[in-house]
Amino acid sequence: MNEIILIILAYLLGSIPSAVWISKYFFDIDIRDYGSGNAGATNTFRVLGKKAGSFVFAIDMLKGFLAVDLAYFISRYQMDSMALTNFQVTLGLAAVIGHIFPIWANFKGGKGIATLFGMILAIQPIVAVCLIIVFMLMLLVTRYVSLSSIAASIAFPVMIFFIFREPELMYRIFALACAILVILTHHKNINRLLNGSENKIPLFKKKDKS
Repeated sequence: MNEIILIILAYLLGSIPSAVWISKYFFDIDIRDYGSGNAGATNTFRVLGKKAGSFVFAIDMLKGFLAVDLAYFISRYQMDSMALTNFQVTLGLAAVIGHIFPIWANFKGGKGIATLFGMILAIQPIVAVCLIIVFMLMLLVTRYVSLSSIAASIAFPVMIFFIFREPELMYRIFALACAILVILTHHKNINRLLNGSENKIPLFKKKDKS
């Protein structure tokens, strides 16, 4: 029963629509009506600017991080690392689902990348740092946030299976599922990448003419 309550709390935590609330209360718009239509950090960054986008990313990442830490409210999980990891994955996924389908915003949210990253950061911080490196390198080369997210998501199971050799089956399945989830939630971006209409972000220049 306690596990079910915590899973529900993790979902509700993930459902906090930071992008929607910030866009409405500070900019008098609904971020979902602009740009890509997603209530996430990337769209907020594009539509509302770096400060708003960075703040939304931090909040969304914190949702995943805190959701995972709910596992520590049940003392027996602290005695069994395998059971702890399994339950942390469950809580984190509940938060990611909450972000994608938020009850507080008519079940229309973002793609869950920042929340997913916060979850990984809480469970395996070294892996999270490696994924940041993959993301940033791809972003520097291509300036496509979507492609960078997809690359990092694919790198996740590759690292778990072949580099870090994670023994826990649940976490291996989770890593593979994450890659599939990110690809599925970015299907529109993939289509735009293929036809050359995906938007780039300016990194060192004020305006990108391409």
